[in-house]
Amino acid sequence: MRPARALIDLEALRHNYRLARELSSARALAVIKADAYGHGAVRCAQALHDEADGFAVACIEEALELRAAGIGRPILLLEGFFEADELPLIVQHDFWCVVHSLWQLEAIERARLDRPVRVWLKLDSGMHRVGLAPAQFQDAWQRLQASGKVDQIVLMSHFARADELDCPYSNEQVVVFEKARQGLSAEISLCNSPAILGWPQVRGDWVRPGIMLYGATPFAVQQPQAARLRPVMTLESKIIAVREVAAGEPVGYGASFVAQRPTRVGVVAMGYADGYPRHAPSGTPVFIDGQPAQLIGRVSMDMLTVDLTGLPQSGLGSRVELWGNNVRASDVAQRAETIAYELFCNLRRVERHYSAV
Repeated sequence: MRPARALIDLEALRHNYRLARELSSARALAVIKADAYGHGAVRCAQALHDEADGFAVACIEEALELRAAGIGRPILLLEGFFEADELPLIVQHDFWCVVHSLWQLEAIERARLDRPVRVWLKLDSGMHRVGLAPAQFQDAWQRLQASGKVDQIVLMSHFARADELDCPYSNEQVVVFEKARQGLSAEISLCNSPAILGWPQVRGDWVRPGIMLYGATPFAVQQPQAARLRPVMTLESKIIAVREVAAGEPVGYGASFVAQRPTRVGVVAMGYADGYPRHAPSGTPVFIDGQPAQLIGRVSMDMLTVDLTGLPQSGLGSRVELWGNNVRASDVAQRAETIAYELFCNLRRVERHYSAV
């Protein structure tokens, strides 16, 4: 069997969720959209089920998968519904629903529902992606209250630049939010992972930890609370071939790496078809048999190459950690000019192995 695999540490997942609760002193919806950022939504939800205040997913398909697996905790649809005919399913399965557009509000007003739904009313405080404009917010709240179709409303917004610790934009968004909700009596939810970790002055009744659950920092710089996170995924494989390359000889497609000395090259069963970033350059860190090493040459579809010159004890069959406890996914992402979110979500063709729940 091909040796590429992802090891998922469910205790680390629980640790990171507890950290979100500790730092925020609020209830926390574990964000497990996109198959829990590539970690497996059902298994992650099962691991958190007994302590999570609820879960958040992108769409009803993801929510239905969780219900089918026996997940009974609250589940919030972060994008709400896409068609009005989803509302009966939302009621049937007791999903919570974001309302971010007037057409969704109007659909709720028109709907004939067996019982009221719980709504998270979203304000566009500066992200300018989805959300009601500040001038619409109070009226939307009043209409939902008057509709008789809603049992509770949580007021929410989303930060655009909370991962930039020296940027004032998050504080400006808070000002917009506070002005828009003035006089409204409702619970609030503002904080995503970077806000939980890096903006202690911003709090609320609910938080929405996402990337931090999986042990990756959302910041481009060191941050003390992010340093407390534990990586959940270890992506690993093995060396399947060893080559001796003379000085001046290239390795891999395009001759992007040319040996400057006699070089011992290890070929690893891992490539961009598995989700490892194609644009990771030579010098990207890996760990081989517990020792630091580096990628050399261009990543190809099914294989990549590493420098074994300084590791005489390593060779055929040696274990290679691509990211995990020794090589942080955020460091690999930075080398590849992307983010850890994308690395995790792009994972495919790699069997996941879970620690005991």
